[in-house]
Amino acid sequence: MEDPFRRTAFGAAVYYKDPVAALDWLERAFGFRRVMVISDQDGKLVHSEMRFRDSYLMVGSEWAEYTASPASLGGKNTQSVHVHMSDGLDAHCERARAAGATIVREPEDQFYGDRVYAARDPEGHVWSFGQSVRKLSREEAEKASGLKIDGWSE
Repeated sequence: MEDPFRRTAFGAAVYYKDPVAALDWLERAFGFRRVMVISDQDGKLVHSEMRFRDSYLMVGSEWAEYTASPASLGGKNTQSVHVHMSDGLDAHCERARAAGATIVREPEDQFYGDRVYAARDPEGHVWSFGQSVRKLSREEAEKASGLKIDGWSE
């Protein structure tokens, strides 16, 4: 059966104490676009989805004992969402900073050819953003990093 929401094979879900405020902030800071918001009779958010390019993100509340915002865990993250960008990484970082993100890793070129930055949102989720800036061979990346790399796709 065809997926009516055209979701990619892999997506992520993040949980917030205040998911409605998170939707607004994620739009303003990162340029994500809300495509679905489901609320109950009292106006409480039940489920939502956002898009960025060809990917989707579910944003929800702390609705079960196994879902929590980093704000409820002393700021701890057990995962991070990485977003690959086609261009504009440095401007994106400045947009996030202007919206109140804490930049935990400033934009920097990496040994594998991407430029990356990481930002913490108001509830403590850490997001990383990357953009390919140069193409390297596995050998070049190994030489630059001093690491052994298996599975490099040329």
